[in-house]
Amino acid sequence: MLSALRLSNIALIENLNLTFQGGFTVFTGETGAGKSILLDALDALLGGFSGSNSKRLIRKGTSNAHIEASFLISHSIQLWLNDNDFIIDDSELIISREFICKAQKVTSRFRLNGVLVNRDQITSLRPYLIDLTAQGQTQLLHKESQQLFCLDSFGGENLSKDLKLVNEAWNKWYEAFHRLSQLRSDLEHKQNKYEEQKSALLDLEAANLTNKSEEVYLLKEQDRLAHSVRLQKGTINMIENINEGSSEKPSAVSLLEEALHELNAMVQLDKSLEDSYQNFLDILSNLNDLTQGLNQYLSLLDSDPTRLEQLQERISYLKRLQIRYNLDLSSLIDHRENLRSSLAANDLLDNQLDKLKLNEERLLKERDEFNNKLTQTRITTAKQLQTSLTNYLVPMGLKHVRFDIEITPSDPSRKGSDSIRFLFSANPDQPLRPLVDIASGGEMSRFLLALKTTLSAVSGSSTILFDEIDSGVSGRVSSAIAELLKKLSLDRQVLCVTHQPLVAAHADHHFRVQKVLEQGVTMVHVSSLLSIQERKDELVELAGGDFVDASVYVSSLLSKKAA
Repeated sequence: MLSALRLSNIALIENLNLTFQGGFTVFTGETGAGKSILLDALDALLGGFSGSNSKRLIRKGTSNAHIEASFLISHSIQLWLNDNDFIIDDSELIISREFICKAQKVTSRFRLNGVLVNRDQITSLRPYLIDLTAQGQTQLLHKESQQLFCLDSFGGENLSKDLKLVNEAWNKWYEAFHRLSQLRSDLEHKQNKYEEQKSALLDLEAANLTNKSEEVYLLKEQDRLAHSVRLQKGTINMIENINEGSSEKPSAVSLLEEALHELNAMVQLDKSLEDSYQNFLDILSNLNDLTQGLNQYLSLLDSDPTRLEQLQERISYLKRLQIRYNLDLSSLIDHRENLRSSLAANDLLDNQLDKLKLNEERLLKERDEFNNKLTQTRITTAKQLQTSLTNYLVPMGLKHVRFDIEITPSDPSRKGSDSIRFLFSANPDQPLRPLVDIASGGEMSRFLLALKTTLSAVSGSSTILFDEIDSGVSGRVSSAIAELLKKLSLDRQVLCVTHQPLVAAHADHHFRVQKVLEQGVTMVHVSSLLSIQERKDELVELAGGDFVDASVYVSSLLSKKAA
């Protein structure tokens, strides 16, 4: 439980040291007296007031502020300390938060028994320290998610186990679903790519590419065929000049033979010309070879326009392929071979898809089975919560109250497949309708108190703090609320901010909060009312001061306490 609270330079408080005991403790004071400062300080200490919000906590004119609270270590707190590797020999847990304001920027540090900790650690510890019900928290009940949380919290360990199994089953299914969806997406992409590759392969197969140098040979042949007429004419002229000649001009062979005949006669006269004669014979022989080569070349020349057209079409086709795929002829042949290999492996993905689909279907079935089991547990828990809340609400002036928890199917999630609505009716002739639509402010306050009391049995927190939970009610209902708070304090430490004298009169301990003016500066003082007379005076003041009936009632109640 909370055993002490120390504040330094917090809002309108310069220094404050409070000690607390078990049981039922109330804080009273006029509206605006500063009671909310204590709540804000506890909220900030346990992880609230982040960023610029924390600046308004620091007392004007100062740059440092400090909040510290001491808690007796309960079993739940000890388990948290063990799980987070904190070793504390003392029986008391001291949490502190220091604020430092520099250049309009506020920083803060949390400590646990002097050891620096982070906000996440404090936030995870908070549920085991204080359950703080502030003004306006009834708005939380407007959210169906919060109603679901309350139901699951009341379900305790059994429902928590089912919820854990649902969460684990959801995660397994979702992972399988994600992998299946990803593979389907990949397959769709690959299918599109497959069609593109298949079309490209058909295109390249139709091209019948076999020789990486085909284009070079085709261009050479094209050039030869394109100039065949000129080549034929030139070749014929050369052959005629060498072998045949004309009436105007003898052939080269004739001239050489005539010269050779003359040289032979000269050799008979001078043997030194034999080498020249032999060279002439060689020249004539080479000229004959040349003539034969030219005749052979002439026979190979083809001026067939059909063949030339075929060559040009093939060359044009190959160029279009190279432009289309942005590859040269050699690379096109390699690309065709790669496509053949890639398309052959496509069936492997189809087999993988079948396996993932079967696995996803199995995990989906398992997820739904756990969801159904959780739904049944929630139905059972809902009946128990309905009975418990009704039993608490009837004595608080809601004699004809009816309460029901509607559970309907919803889209599956990590929290199951249930949608929860709290249905409420305060009058016998009024049908059940959603709580947030029909309950008045006073009814919502009483409902929240009944809910907190019910949940306290399964809560890890040993301290519950209520901020004006009794707002909007009076008279007999106030007394019923007070008795319920008193009953709750038998098992939990209960702190309550109240304006109701009947509620304050039931408390075991009483603090008065008031604003005072000291040397022109407004300050907040918190006083512990220890004597019966001090408490009588404060309660009568709460009742209006001149209301005799209230004064008599309060006095008699406190007198019974004193006895």
